Amino acid sequence: MRDYDEVTAFLGEWGPFQRLIFFLLSASIIPNGFNGMSVVFLAATPEHRCRVPDTANLSSAWRNHSIPLRLQDGREVPHSCRRYRLAAIANFSALGLEPGRDVDLEQLEQESCLDGWEFSQDIYLSTIVTEWSLVCEDDWKTPLTSSLFFLGVLFGSFVSGQLSDRFGRKNILFATMAVQTGFSFLQIFSINWEMFTVLFVIVGMGQISNYVVAFILGTEILGKSVRIIFSTLGVCTFFAVGYMLLPLFAYFIRDWRMLLLALTVPGVLCIPLWWFIPESPRWLISQRRFIEAENIIQKAAKMNNKAAPVVIFDPMELQELKLPSQQKVLILSLFRTRNIATITIMSLMLWMLTSVGYFALSLNAPNLHGDAYLNCFLSALIEVPAYITAWLLLQTLPRRYIIAGVLFLGGGVLLLIQLVPEDYNFLSIGLAMLGKFGITSAFSMLYVFTAELYPTLVRNMAVGVTSMASRVGSIIAPYFVYLGAYNRVLPYILMGSLTVLIGIITLFLPESFGVTLPETLEQMQKVKGFRLRKNTRDSTEKEENPKVLITSF
Repeated sequence: MRDYDEVTAFLGEWGPFQRLIFFLLSASIIPNGFNGMSVVFLAATPEHRCRVPDTANLSSAWRNHSIPLRLQDGREVPHSCRRYRLAAIANFSALGLEPGRDVDLEQLEQESCLDGWEFSQDIYLSTIVTEWSLVCEDDWKTPLTSSLFFLGVLFGSFVSGQLSDRFGRKNILFATMAVQTGFSFLQIFSINWEMFTVLFVIVGMGQISNYVVAFILGTEILGKSVRIIFSTLGVCTFFAVGYMLLPLFAYFIRDWRMLLLALTVPGVLCIPLWWFIPESPRWLISQRRFIEAENIIQKAAKMNNKAAPVVIFDPMELQELKLPSQQKVLILSLFRTRNIATITIMSLMLWMLTSVGYFALSLNAPNLHGDAYLNCFLSALIEVPAYITAWLLLQTLPRRYIIAGVLFLGGGVLLLIQLVPEDYNFLSIGLAMLGKFGITSAFSMLYVFTAELYPTLVRNMAVGVTSMASRVGSIIAPYFVYLGAYNRVLPYILMGSLTVLIGIITLFLPESFGVTLPETLEQMQKVKGFRLRKNTRDSTEKEENPKVLITSF
């Protein structure tokens, strides 16, 4: 009996058909890059202060001193949420008293912004924050907007695999593209924050589902060698390209509704891909639709200028159709013994805290000193060398050392930011980007490391459960950014400390590089770092470690 890869080996690994699938599926990931991070501009908070109505009978001196000052990052700035009581200062103005000379401003009674706010338009013409005044008493809604988007991502990651198994990879790929694009378009017509947020949750569901299904479709169509490149550099790099396009769009379109409209256009441009991207032949075979699968392979052979057999898929020959019965496993199997439970808990912490660092740094990029659009572009650009570095390191070096190493790098430089004088803004930005580089590299290695740690029986479940922990991390991450409103360096101190901590914990995990993949839970218990590696070095030369790589999205 032959498996699918043997049956289709005549196509070759990297012909015109594989190149077309590689680049079209990778291109379909581009909208995920800017939709996933669009909230950094859609929900940006410009500088603001209490509005003093033009009808208020105030002299120019009192109008200029109507807002109290507060200390922020060591300097005095106008208060964003308080003003002096308007009736009192209007009375002083009518009496001809001067602020500061005749009246002690520190003794004046203050009040909230009863007439709304004035928002600076130096950077943004409008955002959802300026549209619905999500500041002061309502500023908690801003991080909640991001968290609810990632809650949609969490739910979408649950259902996307099941839907694609039931209805087909191609159908769900384009259906989720339509959900992502269509509901992004509907957000333009939001009449309040609640409507915008509910639609944003659905966009998050479509966004991750599109990503996951494109990943599955690519790994099922492409051959073994190309599959590794696609699942590492292909998917990740094109996601980063989409992320880089976001600040470019936002720079030229400063109104949030028009920006959303522009971000839906690439999704519409993906419609013609329907006629070029085929259904997964593997999925068709699993549904016993052999004729359709053969037609796809025949077209691929013609495109690659290869001669195809008359009968490609013989149902009696395909090994994949006779799946061996597997022992039923439950999620509790990941906590079956003290050793396995310890590895699982450490893995959950590793995924969640690395995700917190990645998303918090990404969402906080526009808040750095300097140009918000340039900082966001640099945050996206740094991901490309991070993915390439991770891919190169995974080829030759022990997993736990390289993951811990890049986490120490990322966390260490983030902790240094608090020591940088405020005048050296470029140095703070450079350290933040270097921190993003380290954390992104670590994040992109976690799928490989986790897949190698667990036995075949629970490998998919382990990767699924730990990746769910990363979704929880992304839900928490916006609140790290929120802390920056109270202290500029506090988010970096927390992220740096947690990243260094999780780097230390990583060193206590078993080493998986060069070790035979465990097949049973009993074999997993024998994993004891380098001691096991020495005992099994000879047997591992024939073993091919799985190299499946998925980023946060």
